[in-house]
Amino acid sequence: MTKGINRKSCRGRTPQGEPNPIDVHVGNRIRLRRTLLGLSQEKLASLLGLTFQQVQKYERGMNRVGASRLWDIGKVLEVPINFFFEDMDKSVASQSPRMFSLNESNPALLAEEEETYEVDPMQKQETIELVKAYYKIPNRKAAKHMFDLIIAMSKSTYNNNKDEE
Repeated sequence: MTKGINRKSCRGRTPQGEPNPIDVHVGNRIRLRRTLLGLSQEKLASLLGLTFQQVQKYERGMNRVGASRLWDIGKVLEVPINFFFEDMDKSVASQSPRMFSLNESNPALLAEEEETYEVDPMQKQETIELVKAYYKIPNRKAAKHMFDLIIAMSKSTYNNNKDEE
């Protein structure tokens, strides 16, 4: 026990007592997927056997999500566990509780291997908003023209980029 510090109350939090940025990131990913599926916090809570307040706390990173609960959330939201850690900034990843508790005099224990996650464009907020907007276009003929325009632009951009190489 560290002198003057209640270790139990600090677990999973930053040294300043704030929610751990990794927990906040995981919560944001839960919210992203829940929103993509069109689920309310109440509905997700019901599917998980929780209160919606607990889902709110998970989504804000105020409460940490345990391994078994993360497993259940992944199953309900139909995503693999690694989904919750994708797109994590290095500065966030470097703030794991392990980093706060290890002795900084042993840099070998603190060394992180470079991990890269292939970003699925279908999981990005921009993609979600684009797809939702596309399907809200009441004139389906106009929507088809917009679709064709985007496809044509993406092909011309791809070809222009190849020509520059």
